[in-house]
Amino acid sequence: MNTPGPASLPANARIGPNTIITGDLAFKRFHSREPDALVVGANSTMDGVHFALGEKGRVQIGDYCYFTNAVLLCESELRIGNYVVVGWNATIADTDFHPLAPAERIADAIACSPAGKGRSRPEIAKRPVWIDDDVWIGPNATILKGVRIGAGAFVEAGSLVTRDVPPRARILGNPAQVIGEMP
Repeated sequence: MNTPGPASLPANARIGPNTIITGDLAFKRFHSREPDALVVGANSTMDGVHFALGEKGRVQIGDYCYFTNAVLLCESELRIGNYVVVGWNATIADTDFHPLAPAERIADAIACSPAGKGRSRPEIAKRPVWIDDDVWIGPNATILKGVRIGAGAFVEAGSLVTRDVPPRARILGNPAQVIGEMP
């Protein structure tokens, strides 16, 4: 696996001491033009993570985090605290990435295709995602736009999180529901 050092990072990305990012495709879809578009704290591991940031996307990840093969889709803002674990194939998205109305979906598909020749995309709904400290997100979970996950919460594998999660809650399902509380 390729472990990019600071020279391999996009110019507007910073990582803390003892943090590693592995994977050849980590920044393939990193298009943010924002200053400090990606900031990852100290002692974190981003193993095979895909950072898909739009031109105005900003991602902040705290210290002592471990993500493996996660997909971070960001057009606006993702804020992730300290001691957060994100499992295999989990997705965190602050937008739907495509319009919901049929005519706008077609216009968007054309704008994104080679036939689009620079056409602008329709406006797409986006809302920040906040994940507080000490959260565990299981494999294949999906966190959608506008969600805040409270400190110490536990998101079970395969859950689809569409609304805020209280601190220390254990959630499961599609859509995810509270099934208990963490000790």
